[in-house]
Formats: sequence, C-alpha cells, structure tokens
Amino acid sequence: MQFLSHTVAKTLLAAAVLSANATLAFADQSVARQWDETLLASIRKDTPRPPVHARNLFHVSAAMYDAWAAFDSTTKGFYFHEKIAANDVAAARNEAVSYAAYRVMKYRFAASPNIALITSYLDGRMAALGYSTSVTTTVGDSPAAVGNRVAAAVITSCANDGAREQFNYSTPAGTPGPVNLPLIFALGGNPTLSNPNRWQPLAFSYTLDANGNPVAGGIQGRLVPFWSGVTTFALTNADRDPNRPGVYLNAPVPPQINGIGDAAYRLGHEDVIHKSATLSPDDGVTMDIGPSAMGNNTLGTNDGNGRAVNPVTGQPYGANVVKRGDWTRCLSEFWADGPTSATPPGHWNEIANAVTDHPLFQRRMGGTGPVLDPLEYDIKMYVTLNGALHDAAITAWGLKTYHDTTRPISAIRSMCALGQCSNPKLASYNVNGVHLEPGVVELITEATTAPGERHAALAGHEGEIAVLAWPGAPTDAANTYSGVRWVLGKNWMPYQRPTFVTPAFAGYVSGHSTFSRTAAEVLTEITGSEYFPGGMGAFTCTQNQFLVFEDGPSESISLQWATYYDAADNSGISRLYGGIHPDFDDFPGRVLGAQLGAKAFAKATDLFAPVTACPADFNADHAVDGADIAMLLSDWGVSGSTRDLTGDGTVNGADIAALLSGWGLCP
Repeated sequence: MQFLSHTVAKTLLAAAVLSANATLAFADQSVARQWDETLLASIRKDTPRPPVHARNLFHVSAAMYDAWAAFDSTTKGFYFHEKIAANDVAAARNEAVSYAAYRVMKYRFAASPNIALITSYLDGRMAALGYSTSVTTTVGDSPAAVGNRVAAAVITSCANDGAREQFNYSTPAGTPGPVNLPLIFALGGNPTLSNPNRWQPLAFSYTLDANGNPVAGGIQGRLVPFWSGVTTFALTNADRDPNRPGVYLNAPVPPQINGIGDAAYRLGHEDVIHKSATLSPDDGVTMDIGPSAMGNNTLGTNDGNGRAVNPVTGQPYGANVVKRGDWTRCLSEFWADGPTSATPPGHWNEIANAVTDHPLFQRRMGGTGPVLDPLEYDIKMYVTLNGALHDAAITAWGLKTYHDTTRPISAIRSMCALGQCSNPKLASYNVNGVHLEPGVVELITEATTAPGERHAALAGHEGEIAVLAWPGAPTDAANTYSGVRWVLGKNWMPYQRPTFVTPAFAGYVSGHSTFSRTAAEVLTEITGSEYFPGGMGAFTCTQNQFLVFEDGPSESISLQWATYYDAADNSGISRLYGGIHPDFDDFPGRVLGAQLGAKAFAKATDLFAPVTACPADFNADHAVDGADIAMLLSDWGVSGSTRDLTGDGTVNGADIAALLSGWGLCP
C-alpha cells in the first residue's frame, strides 16, 4: 500500500483545495510566489516554531515588497526607502525581489538542523531563475545590489526586534519556570499537577532513582514566552491592554477551576473527552459536513447551520454525508500543522496560493479595480497576510505567557484521577473530579468489569473513572487504526503523534484559532469576497492514504468550506477533536483574529497608497536631510542623473542649493 505523507498531501492544496485543476509549474508563477513556496518548503524542514516562522514569513514578504517598491517613485517602502531607476522595470523587480528573498532566507535558516537541504532549496531556486548566488555586492543600483541591500536593511532593522534571533530564539536566563512539575505521560495519571490552572510541561522519557521513583527526562521547554515584546506590523502601543503586561487587545480572562469560570473550565475539558469518543469510523454515525449543513457561524461561536445556496453559481449546496469518525480524524490531521508542516501561518499561505491559482480568480485588489500583474498582487498579498499572521503570533503568545493555562492532557488526567464529582454517594467522589455521563464517562464497578461487559479490559480498576476515547496510536500506524474504546480516564491521550502529544506552550488562547481567523479576515478583504473562488473550497482526504497518526480514512472524504471564515472555524474546532484545546481557548482566538486581520489590512492599505515625495527626498523617508545630500553627492558631475533637481543636465552646486531649500520633513 502506498501512502501520501501528511506534509505532501497538504502541499497539494494548490491542486486540490479548491476542487480545480489549478496546479501551475513554478516557471509560470511570479517570482514572489516561487520564493513563498521555497520558504514554505524550508519551514517544513526546520524546527516547528509557529511564531518564529510567522516572523520569517513576514520579513521575507516585506523584503520582497521593498525590493518591488524600490522601482516605483510613488510607492512607500517598509524597511527600505531608496528609489531606483531601471530601463526594464519588470526584469529589475524580478531580480531584486529574488536577491532580497534569497539573502533574508539564507540568514534566517543558517542555524537550521536541516541547513544543507534548505540551502539546496534556496540555491536551486536561484539557479532555476537564472541568478548567481555569488553576487553579494550591496553597492550600486544593479537589481542584484538593490536586492542584497534590501535584505541587509531588513536583517539589520529586525536584528533587535525582541525575537532574540541572535540567541536562536531561546528564553532569557532568569525567566520563571513552570509552576507545575512535568507530566510523565507514559506512566498514566497526573500526580505532579499542583496547580490545575497553570501550564504543565510534558516529559517524553523517564528513569528510576535508587528508590524506584520516576525521574522525568526529555522535558518540554516553553516556546518563546517573550514573544509579546517582538516588534509588530500593524499593532501599536495603543492596542496594548493596560491591565495585562505583554497583552495586546482585549481578550477575556480564561476560566479557572475553583475560580471565576469554574463551570466553563470543567465543561470545556469534558467536551474534549466527548469529542475524543468520536474518533472511530466504526460507530455507525454519519454526518453532513457540506456547506449546506455546516458553517456560517456568528463570530466566536459554532451556532451556524450552513448556507442553502452557493452565491457564485446560484445553485444549492449539495449534501456531503460522511462517517463522523473519518471527518473528525481528517479534520484533526488536516489542520494539525505540527512537525514537518509549514506550521499554521504557513498553512494559510498554502491556502492563499491555492486561491490565486483558481481559474475563476482575478487579481483585483479588494476585488475591484484593474487586474494587477501577478507579481504586484502576490507581493501585496504576502506582505498583508504575513504581516497580519506575525501580529497574530505576537498577540496569541502574549496571552499564552500572561495566563499560562493548562492543556487538556493535564486537566483531563487530573480530573479523572481524582474521581467523579456527580454524586457524593458513589465511589471516588471528589469535588474536583469529572462529571459522569453514561456511555462516555463512567465509574468502573465489579458489574461493568465482569467478563463480556464494557469495562472488562479494566478489571482491577474498580472505583476508578473510565472514558470512551481514542486510546493512542496503534503500533502499526501505517496499516491499522485504533478506533475508540474504554480506557482509564487518568491515562487519556489526545489524538496526536506519540512523539508530539501536546505543544510546548500554554493553551489560552488557541494559536490555530487566532492565526486562522486573522488569515480569513485578510483573504476576505484582499480578494473582495468571503467566499472561496467558485463558492467552494475543498480538500480530498484519500482513503487509507491521508492520515498519519493512524491508517485512514476508511473512505475518501472531501472537507468543504464555503468561505474563508468557515475554514478558519474548522481549524479552531479541529484542535478540540485533536485534544489540544477546550472551546474556551478557541472562541476568543477567533474574535482576536477578526480584529488583527482588519488592523493589518488597514495598515497595508495605507502602505500601498501612492505618495508624492519631495523631489530631493531621494530615499523616500519623508525627510530631506543628510542622507539625501550623500546620495546627491554620489552622482556629482553625472550627466542625465535622476538626482538632477534643476534639470540643467548635470548634478552640481545648483542642485545642492535646491536640496537645501527643501530641507526638513516633507509629505
């Protein structure tokens, strides 16, 4: 049996996500698209750090934008403000954009564990485009020099942006550690959770000390808890929460057990258990996952019941009935975005690329006005989308660090190990335990463990809590699947790889939800429609080829979305079925994303607006100053220079006088 890897399947979005034969050879794509694809391929081979790669995506996009903008006198740059003349502007832009992207990426991935492979991607792309990697000069106005100079400006401008890039994004010494000791998940239970409202790292291995006590090893380190201090794209200090240091915007405080939101905390984690019970294709349950039955939610809810009619075709959306267990597993894996993926921000680049590949799509900014050439549209789309996703990472990680909340594996194991909180007259009663629910969460008794009964495999654990759930990946994950069965609640596992289990950072808010709604908002604004081209986005999960955590799905199914918002909501929901988040992590992330996307689009709209610079403002930094004098002097005596302010055919003292007459700030 042949298997299509999860990563490869997702890179085929350009061919499949919109149910259109939209695959295009690299040679037919703009150079910006080619470099975005090269960046995504590099991210898949690098350490999977979503905030770091959101930053990489943004800075490469900004470098490409600045290199493109350098050849237009009325277009503002972001990091680089020089204006360059060229006889063949299109060719100069392609070359400058390529050198800018190449140099930033070479710098950013220099310490990657797969640097040799990534270098082959980068050098191979340059060779395919016909550019030499040996051209390193930053001097002069050749397109290569301009691109290299743009890259240098981006690298220098962002070197001290708070990301600790020079320390490989490591956490500063003296940063407080986790309040909880690690959970050795292979042992079951959770005896080391002292504060159920705070994050707990996982231990992937353990040894035994002289007394036979387990000693954790391979412990997760918290990912970039300082990220709220990174320089943003569109967010400003005015967007800071005055009452929560390091937090942008106004997300609600997460619920806490035995505190404010106690009921929501319990119900949210119990809902994750219920969803874990659906991860089997063998339960006989089917559901309609088409746009006529699912989606169209109010922001921050799952209250939608779909849409009757496709507004693009004018035809009703058809039913899409599938096995529930195939949908829940495909949904979880499609959006997992863990190791070997392009991470959540990269996944939305894949989706954006698929959108622009669709035969019905037209590159009109905001869906109106003239059709732009592919390079201009792609350049502007990437800097807007990835600027927004960069801010989404900063916002989500600020909240994760400030509130430092637990993950379902910690909370569920702890609640189930304590017992049940439904009936004080029954065994194992504990006020901090889990609610009993027949068929999902049950008390193990002598009657239920009798031979042939539902808890027979749990004999010897009478008085403990059993949950109907996915039991973990099968030994032969390539050819078999686990289904669901009754397991000890204290041993519950999320639907994830056994080598991953749960991300190495706090839960609240969901990064997936924040990233996804942010991207959906940007795509809606920049395309002029919330709907996928043709009114339908789709991805086929091929029978017994798509799933990686185990074999499946049992039948080929099509994930479908009418709008970018529907897809984003599915991303958030997927993390509940995957056992990574409760709903109270998901919904606030969606609300934040809507704000972040709108702010980023407004910022980009201002960036793209043409400006009339002062004639002597050669570097377009909105000031006539010493930098402009230096540029003027570099052309001293040159005939036909674009810096000839007086129009007398050469740069001389008259041009110095003209420059000084406009000294100072200008529009």
